Amino acid sequence: MNDRISSLTKALLTLCAFFVCATLGAGLALFTGWPVAILSGMVGFVFVQQVVASFARRRDKRAIAKEMTHLRKSHLEFETTLHDTRARLGELGGLIEQRASTQEKKIVAELQVLETLMHDFTGKISRTAAQVPHEATRVQRGPAGAYLNTLNDKGVLLETIRSSLEENRVDLYLQPMVSLPQRKLRYYEALSRLRDRDGQIIMPAQYMQVAAPAGLMSVVDNLLLFRCVQIVRRLTQKNRDIGIFCNISGDTLADKEFFPQFLDYMRLNRDLTGQIIFEFSQEAVLKAGVEGERNLTSLATMGFALSMDHVESLALDFLRLKAIGFRHLKVRASMLTRGMSGAGSAVAAEDFKKLLTRHGLNLIAERVEDERTVVQLLEYAVDYAQGYLFGEPRAVREDSLKPVSALEPAAVLPFKRAG
Repeated sequence: MNDRISSLTKALLTLCAFFVCATLGAGLALFTGWPVAILSGMVGFVFVQQVVASFARRRDKRAIAKEMTHLRKSHLEFETTLHDTRARLGELGGLIEQRASTQEKKIVAELQVLETLMHDFTGKISRTAAQVPHEATRVQRGPAGAYLNTLNDKGVLLETIRSSLEENRVDLYLQPMVSLPQRKLRYYEALSRLRDRDGQIIMPAQYMQVAAPAGLMSVVDNLLLFRCVQIVRRLTQKNRDIGIFCNISGDTLADKEFFPQFLDYMRLNRDLTGQIIFEFSQEAVLKAGVEGERNLTSLATMGFALSMDHVESLALDFLRLKAIGFRHLKVRASMLTRGMSGAGSAVAAEDFKKLLTRHGLNLIAERVEDERTVVQLLEYAVDYAQGYLFGEPRAVREDSLKPVSALEPAAVLPFKRAG
């Protein structure tokens, strides 16, 4: 567009110069004659054209200089952007390499711990199996797949536990916890179940009667715990606002060989501090001793919150619990509504929440079965509630790994009570 305007301007200037020179030439012809007048007009026309061309060249030079300045500025901006991009790519490459290295360390640490646990598990299985009579060759099952916990079934059940763990027949169940009074989903409690080769569910109450006397509970719990952590990591990638309660047995807490390895493993997974809450029974905490409390404090120092469940007595040292790192206390709803005095509580149910708040503890009412209980809990200002009223434990299908509330019907299995 500018080129067309410039060409039109040149044509107009040339035309004007022509008429001016022709007019002057015609006037000069009256005095000097036509030959001199024509020659003078032509000279004047050429002179005017040169002046016009000179101005045009100056304008073009200014335009070119302006364009060059713009190009230099654009070049500098491009070089700056390129430098910044290279720097960011370098930082991104370093970050990817760092994350890959961290992930590799996590995998190596996990494999080392699992290898040690499986080695210990196999050794204990072998030593225990050698002491078991060999009369029985099969396991009897009830309607819900419950094993008969007799001495004759012991060897078979131990073998079933071993094969279930080795062949990855471990299911993770999640039961929701909601905030009150909104009943908004806030946490899940993770529960592990084993399956035998026929798909029958082996409940903890069934295998613990065999595994605990044989000294296998720490190994079994640890393997199940690692399974839980693996699935929790992928599950929380979809929703990091949801916390997961993972149970750890007293045998695990007291295991001097394993727990340091477990602490190292969780240290590499400190990014899960906001998603995992480790839960211990009251009996396990009371029997923890100096070494066990040190282990609990180590977990809390990393940033992991602690929770106590299976509470039978409310005569607790709440200041000490807070100092160790406990942030949640689970109490049966029935104990809150009608069993406070029998549990040794120093305050009434309506004041219990205030007592816990002063010590930095959240109150979770568990085993909530009906709406009448919810009304009573609201009167006591309970923080959170868990129970069949808000949702049963459901199995998480590993290929989907969605929160329970988002799972399709085909992705979950109904929870069965232990028979």
